[in-house]
Amino acid sequence: MGRGFTGNHRSFVSGIVTYLLIAIACVAAAYQLTALIACLRQLFLPATVVRNPQPISILKPVRGLDPDFYEAIRSHASQDYPVPFEILFGAAHTDDPCLGEVARLRQEFPQIDIRIIHSTTRAANAKVGVLIDLAREAKYSLLLVNDSDILVPEGYLKRVSAPLDNPEVGIVTTLYRASSHTLPGLWESLGIAIDFAPSVLVAPLVGIKEFGLGATLVFRTEDLRSLGGFEAIGDYLADDYQLARHITKLGKRSHMSEVVVETAIGDDTWTGVWQHQVRWARTIRVSRGDGYLGLPITHTGVWILAATLVGAWNLALSLTIIRWMTAFVGGVLVLESPVAKQAFWLAPIWDLWAFLVWIAGLSGSTVVWRDGVLKLTRDGKLLRQVL
Repeated sequence: MGRGFTGNHRSFVSGIVTYLLIAIACVAAAYQLTALIACLRQLFLPATVVRNPQPISILKPVRGLDPDFYEAIRSHASQDYPVPFEILFGAAHTDDPCLGEVARLRQEFPQIDIRIIHSTTRAANAKVGVLIDLAREAKYSLLLVNDSDILVPEGYLKRVSAPLDNPEVGIVTTLYRASSHTLPGLWESLGIAIDFAPSVLVAPLVGIKEFGLGATLVFRTEDLRSLGGFEAIGDYLADDYQLARHITKLGKRSHMSEVVVETAIGDDTWTGVWQHQVRWARTIRVSRGDGYLGLPITHTGVWILAATLVGAWNLALSLTIIRWMTAFVGGVLVLESPVAKQAFWLAPIWDLWAFLVWIAGLSGSTVVWRDGVLKLTRDGKLLRQVL
C-alpha cells in the first residue's frame, strides 16, 4: 500500500515536472518567434535619408593598439559627409602606442579636423573620464561616440545622424558584427551574431526603451548637458546603457539604425572570452535585475535538451527549427556575419554555453576589465579596483 502510494506520488511529481518543462519550452518558442519577427523587421527597415545634416563631433577614447586599429579609424575619416565633422581622440597617456596611428591618419587626411586630447579627468570608469574631456573640447551640436576598434561602412555618418532630425529621437545606436582570428574569438563572435543581436532587437518590442550599444551612440550636445554631462555616468561600468537610459529619461526615445558596423575580438583565449561574457552577465544583472532573471527563457538550447529528455520529440524538433531560423535571419541576413554564415546551426549549443554564463553571473560582484578586477555595486556602479 505504502509502496503503491509512493510510486503514484513519484509518478505525479514526474508528470508535473514534465508539464512544467514543456510549458517553459513553449514560452522559449514564443520568445524565438518574437526574436524572428524582430530580426525580419530590422532586415526590411528602410534606409534612412538625411535631410538636414548637422556638423558632428566624433569622440573616440583610445587605449592601446587594437587589432586593425588604423583601418577602423580611417573608415571614419574617409566619410563623405556634406557638412563639417571632427574626430577627437582622447588618451590618458601621451605615449600610448595608438597615437602614432592617429598621427598617421592626420597626415593622410589633412582636410579633416583630427585632434588628440590628453585626458586628465579621473572617473571610476576610465573611458568616461576621457569622454568628459573630449566633450569639453567638442565644437558641434551632434556628438558621436563609438569604441576605438569600430569599422564603419560608407555613408555611416549620414545614416546614423539622420534619425535625429526627429526631435522625439534622443539617441541613435547600431548593431555590430565581430570577427576574430582565433577559435575562442570566433565563438564569441558567433554568440554576438546569433544571440546578442536578436535579443537587442527584441527589446523595443517588449517595451524596453533605454537600449544603447557602444558600437555607436549619436546624440545632441544639449541633451548631454541636460542629463548632467558624462559626469552623470562616470561611476557606471555599462556607460553605453546608462547614457541611453539617462537620455530616454528626458522624454526622448532610442532609435536602432539599420546600419551595421564591425569590430574585432581581441581575446585569444577561452579564459579571456569567459571573463568577458561573465562581465557582461554581471553588468546586466546589476543594471536590469528583473530582466536578468528571465534570461534563461532565451537560452532555447536548454529547453530543446529538456524537451528531448522528457520525450517531447516534436517540441524539441520545432524548437530547434525556430532557433535555427532566428539565428540565420539575425546573424546571416541582418548582420551578414561571416562566422554566422558558417555556423548558425550551432545556436542551440551556444545557448547551453550562455546558460552556464548566466549561472556564473547570478552571484559575485567583481568583473575582469582590461588589466584590473573591478567591484560592482547593486545599481551597476564601479565601487573600487580590488586587484
